Amino acid sequence: MTRIVATRVVFPPYRYPQEEITEAFARMGAQDPEWQALLRRLHAATRVRARHLALPLERYEKLDGFGAANDAFIRCALDLGEQAVRGALDAAGLEPAEVDLILSASTTGVAVPSLEARLVHRVGLRPDVKRVPVFGLGCVAGAAGLARVHDYLRAWPDHVAVLLAVELCSLTVQRDDDSVPNLVASGLFGDGAAAVVMAGAERARHLLCGGPRVVATRSRLYPDSERVMGWDIGGSGFRIVLAASVADMVDRYLGEDVRGFLADHGLAVPDVPGWICHPGGPKVLDAVRRVLDLPAGALDLTWRSLAQVGNLSSVSVLHVLQATTAERPGAPGAPSLLLALGPGFSSELVLLTW
Repeated sequence: MTRIVATRVVFPPYRYPQEEITEAFARMGAQDPEWQALLRRLHAATRVRARHLALPLERYEKLDGFGAANDAFIRCALDLGEQAVRGALDAAGLEPAEVDLILSASTTGVAVPSLEARLVHRVGLRPDVKRVPVFGLGCVAGAAGLARVHDYLRAWPDHVAVLLAVELCSLTVQRDDDSVPNLVASGLFGDGAAAVVMAGAERARHLLCGGPRVVATRSRLYPDSERVMGWDIGGSGFRIVLAASVADMVDRYLGEDVRGFLADHGLAVPDVPGWICHPGGPKVLDAVRRVLDLPAGALDLTWRSLAQVGNLSSVSVLHVLQATTAERPGAPGAPSLLLALGPGFSSELVLLTW
């Protein structure tokens, strides 16, 4: 089985309490008292206490259009991506030249050449490293990236691969959009990057690592759900599509998907002591716990991630993975389920053992 050797999550240096971000956004937006009251209520409802931002808070009002925001994305994403990849490789005891494949995932900016291509020489990866840039998976990309790297390493069990996820959600917020989805997004999403080093079964035998093994994965795309989550892309950049029905999709599909996936591997929900869940927001997490009938405390690390740094899109589930790895749930050999939801509307499940 593929082994997760090391995970490193890094953040921009600019961290602010939620209340400070809320008031700054209120000053940038409409001065209508009802709108501002709605903004404050929606931000408070996210249960986010603080977030890291790609830029100092006062810089956002000066960003002039999509081009300026995307230039900032490329600059900040490369700095964070380099930190994450170097940190993960150092933790794994590996040199950059030992990496055979790097998959980069992001949905909050556009770069051609892609982020991982620009990082090859900065980090010291080999010029023949295989590269897979992924755009458009949104919040599910952290879990899907792990799954697709696992697929590669099953075919190349003596290889080392890196998953890099970088999301700078703050650079996508539309200051002239007073819709409820944009107000929710302006209070929910944060910025960060994560790198995960993974090794195929043969290579993992020669590495000193205590991370989980990937047992199996499953992808699911749900019908008639294209407008549940995503972007409308126009002259001002990325305009959020975020339907109120996200939690309804969880209620409708996730329980059956998870139970069926676990059953295929001789497991049931009570057999799983570790739940590594993407922190999509309070309503989504409540729905996940409800449909799976999880015990109290099963999603504590996910709730903690949401409160500490907000929803980091594809990076978030990897942030929870890092925290879970530090705590090692259950006895040796115990299973964990890593799961995330994202545009499509879709889910990705990754079964792990410790």
